[in-house]
Order: sequence, then structure tokens, then C-alpha cells
Amino acid sequence: MLRPLLLLLLVILGQGAARAQAPVLIVPDRVFDGTAPEAHPGWKVLIQGDRIVAAGPDVTAPAGAEVVTLPGTTLMPGLIDLHVHLFLHPYDETPWNDQVAKEPLALRTARAVAAARATLAAGFTTVRDLGTEGAGEADAGLKAAIEQGIVPGPRLLIASRALVATGSYGPKGFNGAVPQGAEEASGPELIAAVRRQIGAGADWIKLYADYRWRPSEPSRPTFSADELAQAVRTAHDAGRKVAMHASTPEGMRRAIAAGADTIEHGNDGTATEFAAMKARGIAFCPTLAASDAITRYTKASDATLQPKRASYAAALRSGVTLCVGGDTGVFKHGENAREIALMADWGLGLPRALIAATSGNAAILGLADRIGGVKPGLIADLVAVTGDPTQDATALGRVAAVFQAGRRVRP
Repeated sequence: MLRPLLLLLLVILGQGAARAQAPVLIVPDRVFDGTAPEAHPGWKVLIQGDRIVAAGPDVTAPAGAEVVTLPGTTLMPGLIDLHVHLFLHPYDETPWNDQVAKEPLALRTARAVAAARATLAAGFTTVRDLGTEGAGEADAGLKAAIEQGIVPGPRLLIASRALVATGSYGPKGFNGAVPQGAEEASGPELIAAVRRQIGAGADWIKLYADYRWRPSEPSRPTFSADELAQAVRTAHDAGRKVAMHASTPEGMRRAIAAGADTIEHGNDGTATEFAAMKARGIAFCPTLAASDAITRYTKASDATLQPKRASYAAALRSGVTLCVGGDTGVFKHGENAREIALMADWGLGLPRALIAATSGNAAILGLADRIGGVKPGLIADLVAVTGDPTQDATALGRVAAVFQAGRRVRP
């Protein structure tokens, strides 16, 4: 009696596995492949398991395939945001100081779960989180929860607590000690801190090359040139890339000399710094959307954005590699595409901005052989939007479907 029942169970399980592995043919109106500046009308994409197996106008559905028709849409690689803070929420809701110093870790983690869900639903299937901003090493737990399928979210590359020079960060202005937004370290302790964060799960190391020593002061260098160089060497020895916050020319110069892999913000960067970055192969993440959001929150005039526009224009003229990451968390999670739209509107153009947000960002991460394009062999991270995003940035806000490693996660 048990033998027939066992055979029946094996047959049922085998049928279920076969169904799970059935190929899927996706039929949009057009495909943006992440490398060509124009979308390809009439293309279809075939996926099997978690991989793309074919893409082009002549792809047909094999026997037993599921056909997903998405009329009116453009299918494109899953978008990539290289500067997010899932443990922050918009500053016009709660100031940064209060988020870091007053919000309980459980509340911040619950918010981060919701932020990860919103990010994936917006078509961003991979993000680089550049610091928990006082939430300790909770990003490692969130990453594990996503990987184990406990909660939905994008592929996460994390930077743990990030690293700041002793006394240089915040929050400040409180009576007594309060949690800091990053791990403080200086001198020889900085090397130990880099290693400690890698041991805690950091995929990238984040360093602050400059910052405001007091809230009312302009940004100034924090770590010495030697400290930065030693930290970068330690990270690179461990196979980790390094992102550096640098807004000032001197901070940028120290980051460049130290061998950073990406420089974030560059608010006051000049042609000299961007030329040096290009020569060294360092990517620039301008975070335009954060600057735009803070201008709106403070009700400042658009004139306050002129220095930022000037530095971004200098970066464009230099030909430095651009990465797309808006400092999401300063503004609402799920609205990550603001950075793409601003980069395009401020001079890059939509096709180049979309390429940067897909294959470009994948290359910066060292993952171009896995994500960032629509071609056979890559992981089937895909998003369909209504309209043509190479012509209309608002199409990025009209997400019709999201596929993560071949599995449809929206709707």
C-alpha cells in the first residue's frame, strides 16, 4: 500500500517541479535591452527558471511555455539604484537627527521592510544600501530575510554602519551621548573597523571623506589622506569595493588619491576632480534627487541648486562614468526613478540615463555578467512599464509587471 502512494507522491512532485520550470515567453510592445539607446519594437523575451534564454523579434514559445502578453508596455532590465538608505525615510516626515537618535530599532527595521517592498514594486531589482544611519548592522538581517524569501525586496548590496572620522558626524546638539549615524574610527582603529564591518556582512565599505564638523559649518575633510588610503587598501585586500562620500574638491581629491571605486555627491566638484576620476576609472554618483528633495523641504529657491547643476554639468563634460543613485530615503522609497529623470533632464538625456541605471550600474557593481541587460544568460530581473521610457520619463512610474530572477512579483 505504501509503495503505490509513494510513487503517486513522486509523480505529483515531479509534475509540480516541471510546472515551476516551464519556460515563460514575455510579449511586450517593445524591449529596451540596457545597452542600445533605443527600444526594440516587436521583441519578445523567453525565460527559463531564473535566466533569460532568448530575446529578439523571432523568439517563439516552446511547447508548454506560459505566454505573458503585456500590451502597451516596454520591457527592460530590472533597474538598479546605487545609493539608497532603506533605514531612512523622508526628512520632511521626521528630521534625520530624530530618526537616528529617537526612533527605536524595531520601528526603523519595520520601515526598512516596507521600503524594500516599495523599491521592488517600483521595478528596482538591485540596490546598494550605503549605510544604516544608526541602525547598526540591521541591513545584514534585512538582506538575509529577502534572500530567504521571508519578505519581498530587491537584491541588496550593503555597507553596514559606514565609517566616519571620530567626532565628525552626528547627531549633534543633544544633552549627553546619543547613537551616531555611522561607526566612528580614526588612525589604526580605522583598519580594524573596516575589517569588522566586512565580517558583519558588508559588501561595500562606505567612508566619509568630508563632512560638516558642526551643523552650521561647511563641509571639510575628515579622514587624512593616509587614513583613507589605508582603509581602501584594507577593503580591496578583502575583495570589497569602496564608496566615498565627498562633497568638496579637497574631499574628492583625497578620495581619488586613496583609490575609491565610487564618489558620492560631488556637490562642489570641478573639471579637475572629474577629469582625475575619469583617468582613474572612478564612477560618480551625483545624487541629484536628494539635493532636489532637500531644496523642496526647506522651501529654498531653485537658485540654491545652481552649484549642483554646475558640478553635474562639469561631470558630463568630463566623460566620467556616471552611476545612478538618488540617495533614496532622503525622499520616498519607491520613487527611486526620480534620479533617472533628473539626470536625463539636467543634460544626460533619457536613453543614456537608462543605460546608466541598468548595464552601467551593473558594471560598476562588477555584476555585468549577471544583471543589467536583456540578453541570454543573464538573470531574469525584468520590469515592464506602460509607455516608452526612452522617450518619456513618466513611463517609469507606470510599472505594469516586475520579474525577479524569473518569478513574477508584481502584480
